[in-house]
Amino acid sequence: MPIATMTHARSGLVLPRLGLGTAPIGDLYRRLDDDTAVRTVIGAVGAGVTLVDTSPHYGNGLAEARVGTALRRLDRDRIVLSTKVGRLMSPHRGPPTGTRFAGGLPFQARYDYSYDGAMRSVEHSLLRLGTDRIDIALIHDVDPWTHGDGAEQRFAEAMNGAYRALEALRADGSIKAIGVGLNDATVCARFARAGDFDAMLLAGRYSLLEQGALDDFLPLAADKGIAVLMGGVFNTGILATGPVEGAMYNYRPATPEVLERAGRIEAVCRAHAVPLAVAAIHFPLGHPAVASVVLGAVTPDEVARNVAAFDRTVPPGLWSDLMTEGLLRPDAPVAPSVPSEASR
Repeated sequence: MPIATMTHARSGLVLPRLGLGTAPIGDLYRRLDDDTAVRTVIGAVGAGVTLVDTSPHYGNGLAEARVGTALRRLDRDRIVLSTKVGRLMSPHRGPPTGTRFAGGLPFQARYDYSYDGAMRSVEHSLLRLGTDRIDIALIHDVDPWTHGDGAEQRFAEAMNGAYRALEALRADGSIKAIGVGLNDATVCARFARAGDFDAMLLAGRYSLLEQGALDDFLPLAADKGIAVLMGGVFNTGILATGPVEGAMYNYRPATPEVLERAGRIEAVCRAHAVPLAVAAIHFPLGHPAVASVVLGAVTPDEVARNVAAFDRTVPPGLWSDLMTEGLLRPDAPVAPSVPSEASR
């Protein structure tokens, strides 16, 4: 079954409802061989997963380099390519430090949200990707998850610097859509009010376990026509694995309370013969602001499993039962709201 798409009215981009996240092919947590990584990207695009989201941060440029190898074997015009600004890479000897990436390229990252830093970051990404254009450019990780008490200063730097750079690149047609990529819905909403953005990638903050983004950001995005790319729908693992021993939630071992709640959600899913991971993929797509769910993969088989899960039908009774059990907010929209080739 072809992957459904929607046409984003602001940018004109045709976005598949299922996208590929490439943090895993940047050697996230473990090393991956180049051939498998490249075949994963090629397999995703071949299956209709034509939104490919990457970043200099993923393996200090390794994910971009691997995506670039795949791009040279594909029809570039089929692909909506998203990458990020906010970190610049410099040559570095020695093992990676302070990162969840097990391997990666021999570079050291430094934060730079300035105008010139964003321009350099885009240029570096184009070289690593081996392409002449980026479709979506996102300002990356300007939130307390990354910067703690320094997030306020970074926000000002980003709006006075990187935002103006991306705005200029959009104005001259070099980039079709600009936005932010964050782990914080509140900061997404703040950016949405501060500038003129087309797309935002929100990771982990709208899922079967978390619906706080309904309070402000998602209604605001819908009102402004911002295409939301939803990442982290498994909350770092637990909504894919279920509440098993060692299950991860937001990059840490899940607490007993989270394990208990995930177990109750899984029980409702099981009663409807729907795997927990399938429900986790489908849930965010019910919101009218959500254009795509972006899933990571490290092998072509994982891509195939993600596509098969996306193709499953989730009965409406599953959502209503979750609401009845107090496991899902009653104001969460759950019916798919964007048919193939719709516009927003």
